[in-house]
Amino acid sequence: MSKETAGSKDTEGQGSASALIEAKIKALDDWRGETLARVRALIKQADPEVVEELKWRGVPVWSHAGIICTGETYKNAVKMTFAKGASLEDPSGLFNASLDGNTRRAIDIHEGDRIDETALKALIRAAVALNLS
Repeated sequence: MSKETAGSKDTEGQGSASALIEAKIKALDDWRGETLARVRALIKQADPEVVEELKWRGVPVWSHAGIICTGETYKNAVKMTFAKGASLEDPSGLFNASLDGNTRRAIDIHEGDRIDETALKALIRAAVALNLS
């Protein structure tokens, strides 16, 4: 059994997922690209061992012993969907979308929203801990 190393996975032979995520951020060329880049940086700060992947037609996915979260971009929001969000404590109230789901929870970030970096990194660390438990 091989152990996956930190970093990025090759996606369908098209280059590293990290490079493809970088290209996606640059292609957005607006507040959504800046926001996705900031979220990505915070995820890497919170978990230096995170693995970047692209799934579901180019959606950035961050994993560590399972999916932590995705980073979807829409016209009016950047959505961070936490795969096991319903099982995470959210004392800062970051989750503001997909609140009725049995498993997932999401954070919709809109243009001009301020990201509570400390709370987001704590949530990411909690997601990793849950995956490792």
